[in-house]
Amino acid sequence: MIAVVELRQLEYFVAVAEERHFTRAAARLHVVQSAVSAAIKTLERELGTPLLDRDTKRVRLTDAGEALLPRARIALDAARDARDAVAEVSGGLRGTLRIGTLTSIRVIDLPALLGEYHRRHPGVLIRTAVSPMGSRGLVEMLADHRLDLAFVSVPGPQPAGVHLVELTSADMDLAVPLGHPLADRPTVPIDRLAGLDFIDLPAGYGNRDVADRAFAAAGVRRHVTIEITDIGMSAEYVRHGLGVALLPRFLTGGVAGIASIPVTGADLRWPLSLAVPAGRPPGAAARALISLTADYLPGSGRPVR
Repeated sequence: MIAVVELRQLEYFVAVAEERHFTRAAARLHVVQSAVSAAIKTLERELGTPLLDRDTKRVRLTDAGEALLPRARIALDAARDARDAVAEVSGGLRGTLRIGTLTSIRVIDLPALLGEYHRRHPGVLIRTAVSPMGSRGLVEMLADHRLDLAFVSVPGPQPAGVHLVELTSADMDLAVPLGHPLADRPTVPIDRLAGLDFIDLPAGYGNRDVADRAFAAAGVRRHVTIEITDIGMSAEYVRHGLGVALLPRFLTGGVAGIASIPVTGADLRWPLSLAVPAGRPPGAAARALISLTADYLPGSGRPVR
């Protein structure tokens, strides 16, 4: 007998496989946990084999589950593409668009971009997510197919599992409080920054990775004494004398109480990219946002907040 497998069962299976947890999968799917458990049990019964090893702490894929997972993703992508094709000729996109974003992207007006997207495509539910691991965490979520696209800052080589399209970049300057010994200098070489107390974001965030790579290339030790997760607050920490920081230039312009000094002898370019999973084309909803993003970049004629 040919097994009857429903797309809903595959969707629930993929969610559990990616979250490694029934409760998190149910929250992601916006259904009760019992519905997820029932769908997985039915799928296992139809296929005649266990797909998951369950214990009290976590869920693991069996060999059969590992074999099914990539094929389930292919089936769901094909179903999405079929829905997109019908929607495009019937007058409107539908579905959910899962977007990863950084805690602060002031170089692009993300609320305005998403607002315009929503006006053009009201049938698409927009869901945004951040990661406590910054861009590194967003890249992992993309590679695990938990996001459709993400705005990330990833210096250096392109990571595995994603495709990056650079949107814009900004130079990072040294921000110091007024009255600091370096405050009146027109520039400062990177080797003069040894021994200073730095305010920065945790490892995995784009600006932290840019700074760490620059200091390592220059052979200069750096002391990070305060870590915060909102880059937009960094200038306030500097202004109150808690340390110095390397910040993208668009964050320091017009901030009272600090001086912003270009750093010489280092590559301190902060990139902003749009990332999509490698190995599968973006859906119609994602392609529509990608196309619209260019209108909200610096130089597009729109003001940047």
